[in-house]
Amino acid sequence: MLKASLWFLAVGLACLVLADVEVVTLDPWGELGRLLSGFARPDLGALPALGQPLLNTVTFAFCGLSLAVLLGSGLAFFFEHRVVRLGCAAVRAVHEIFWAFLFLPMVGLNPVCGILAIATPYAGVFAKVYAEILQEADRRPMQALPPGSSAVSRFCYGVLPIIWPNLKAYTSYRLECALRSSAVLGFIGLPTLGFHLETAFREGLYGEAAALLYAFYLLIASLRYWVRPRLVVLWAALSAWAVSPEVHLSWINVKRFLTWEILPWPMRREGFFDGSLDVAFPVDQVWAWFAQLVGGQVLPGLWNTVLLTQAALAATGLFAVVFLGVACRHVSPAAVRRLVHFGLIVGRTTPEYILAYVFLQLWGPSMLPALVAILLHNGAILSYLGAGSANVMRLRLDAPRRALDRYAWEVLPRVYGQFLAFLFYRWEVMMRESAILGILGVTTLGFFIDSAIAEDKLDQAVLLIGFTALLNMGIDSISQVVRRRLRLASGASLAVAD
Repeated sequence: MLKASLWFLAVGLACLVLADVEVVTLDPWGELGRLLSGFARPDLGALPALGQPLLNTVTFAFCGLSLAVLLGSGLAFFFEHRVVRLGCAAVRAVHEIFWAFLFLPMVGLNPVCGILAIATPYAGVFAKVYAEILQEADRRPMQALPPGSSAVSRFCYGVLPIIWPNLKAYTSYRLECALRSSAVLGFIGLPTLGFHLETAFREGLYGEAAALLYAFYLLIASLRYWVRPRLVVLWAALSAWAVSPEVHLSWINVKRFLTWEILPWPMRREGFFDGSLDVAFPVDQVWAWFAQLVGGQVLPGLWNTVLLTQAALAATGLFAVVFLGVACRHVSPAAVRRLVHFGLIVGRTTPEYILAYVFLQLWGPSMLPALVAILLHNGAILSYLGAGSANVMRLRLDAPRRALDRYAWEVLPRVYGQFLAFLFYRWEVMMRESAILGILGVTTLGFFIDSAIAEDKLDQAVLLIGFTALLNMGIDSISQVVRRRLRLASGASLAVAD
């Protein structure tokens, strides 16, 4: 494991050297001072106007999650089939914002776009995780059922009671993720908290931005008090009722998108100019279009996405190794642990897109804001999980007395295997984050996708998103191979899938 860690660290450092990491703003410290001043004195007067955006954030999340649970639950029973497994891998490899870009031309800028953007990748995630829970379930209780019991009875009475705690825990975790996704979708124009956050940051209204973020943190922190299992169906029904008057769907737009707008431009050129909407297939022109797009956008975007991901992976590992120890009860005093845990909760609760947007205001458009955002968000998650594993272990009687020695020679070696499993499970997530953060100006795949959407070149956007999905599926496969060869714990997926 140490050898593999050093190899990944060396690759990450090499990528960091090659990456475009610099501060390009004229007065970053002055901007940082204004930002801190705004967060120290939040503009609470802006909160009364946030009732509708906050409601939209919650309803989009509940509706998207409910739809994803229904779809994922059904797919989980057929997950052993390769077609289903590959399909789920493909849809979960695409970030929610990219899905929103795809649904936008079909359904318009309305709640359906946000709900489907959340539900589609989450359905793939639920199918995978629910299938893993089913596979690992204890089958012995089914032996007590009467002979000849139907498959439905065997599942409801012999399997579901066993797996219910894991299903409930993971679905609750994904609700928090859905709220983060719903908020971030506001950055592309949907009426959630992210829309107002972007406006506040863009205009330098840091006091208002702070109030918005604090309201979002309070929403996440309060979930345990109002999202009770027996009330979930009620909240989902109320959310669907709240968004239903705003739902407008044109099947003509859906058909036009799927059968016309996503086709390569050379196939549509003649039909576009003569108004007939006819489709041709000039092989040489289509190949030239494809080759130009791959050489000019796909390869540079892939290169920068991989550079940013690998640099972030190494930096996140180093960050988490340090703060895992600081947050561990066997290493740090209680006062320090409480302070660090608070910071970790803020880091993992704040979406990486929002973090990157904040750092973009401070440092300008380079890979640095994206790198630090990915590092802080994923590092906080890994530190939190790693510290939780370390806190439940019992130290040997001859464990070192000095805190640093105890961490280096007792705690870290015992949790390092599981920590690496956590880290490699987050690898695919970091790749998706690296791609999407290109929307903020970093020349990863998201930069070219955003440009194609802005120029109404949907054929290019779909192709670029397809390459993004293939890249993420490749990273996920490599991660599985690495974990298998290192014999890392497979149970980490439930805790860190995202």
